[in-house]
Amino acid sequence: AWFLHRVTGIGIAFYIILHVILMSTAIIEGPVYFNHLLTLLMTNSIFLVLDVLLAGAVLYHALNGLRLIFLDLGIGFKHQKAVFWGLMVLGAAIYLIILIRVAPEFIK
Repeated sequence: AWFLHRVTGIGIAFYIILHVILMSTAIIEGPVYFNHLLTLLMTNSIFLVLDVLLAGAVLYHALNGLRLIFLDLGIGFKHQKAVFWGLMVLGAAIYLIILIRVAPEFIK
């Protein structure tokens, strides 16, 4: 849990930095470049896969962070493993819903 929390945090931070750089550059270059960049990002299936992976990373990081907040408050300290796996099952269910909603985009 510790290692994966760090890895997802670094990945999310990297994504945010890349997103800000891309969008800032696109806005500075003007509407034609902005539209071209959005078309490229929205029609390329590689970016769709990356978005699905990003959703999983954000979901894991958020739920594990919630667990850590509970632990810092002294809630669930005796049942750390059960709380972790309970939140991971919840996260897997939410992620499955995301995958079902995104699946038609992969089939196109």
